[in-house]
Amino acid sequence: MGCTQRTNSKYGLPYLAYVTYFNSSLYCQLIHRVVDGVCGRSGPRRTDYGERWSLTEWVELMNTLSSCIRFAVGRGCSDQEIRELLRELETAHAEAVLQCVRSRFDEIRHALVDRTNGISSTQLQDFNWQLKLALSSDKLSALNTPLLNLSLDLKENGIQRTVNIEMNKEELQTLISALEAANKVVLQLK
Repeated sequence: MGCTQRTNSKYGLPYLAYVTYFNSSLYCQLIHRVVDGVCGRSGPRRTDYGERWSLTEWVELMNTLSSCIRFAVGRGCSDQEIRELLRELETAHAEAVLQCVRSRFDEIRHALVDRTNGISSTQLQDFNWQLKLALSSDKLSALNTPLLNLSLDLKENGIQRTVNIEMNKEELQTLISALEAANKVVLQLK
C-alpha cells in the first residue's frame, strides 16, 4: 500500500517550513523527541527549543511531524515515499527524519500497534489450554469424549479477569474455522 494516497495538504505541511530555523544537530534531537512522544514517552517541549514559534505554530509543527511519522511507519512507506511526503523540507532535514524513522521503525510500529489495540476496552493478555478426556458423565457410564478447556486472561478497563471455556470437538472446529477466516481477512489487509 503506497504512501501517496494522502496529500501533503492533509498534514498542513507548510508548518514544516518552521524547522528551517534549526541546525542539523538540534533538528535530529527534535525529531527523536517527537518519536518519543509518538511512542508514549515525553515529547519535545516548546521551551527547550527557544521561543521561535507562537504556541499555535508549535502545536501545528508537532502535530505535523508526528502525523507524518505515524503515517510513514503505519503504511510501511519506502524511503522514496517518505522523501516525497517531506518534500516541503530542505533535503538535510528530510534525510534526518528518514534516518530517525528507519532507526526507530520497530519501536514506532510497536507503539502504533499498542495504541490500536488500546482502542478496545477488552484485550487478550494470555491464554492457556488443556485437553481432557471425559470418560463418563452422570447420565452415561462410557462417554469417552475429548474436551478442550480454554482459559483466556483478559484485561478489561484495567481489570484482569479470566474466562474459562470448555468445548467439544465440534465447537473447537467451529472456533478454528472462525480464527482461520479472521486470519485471511488480516492477511488481505496487509
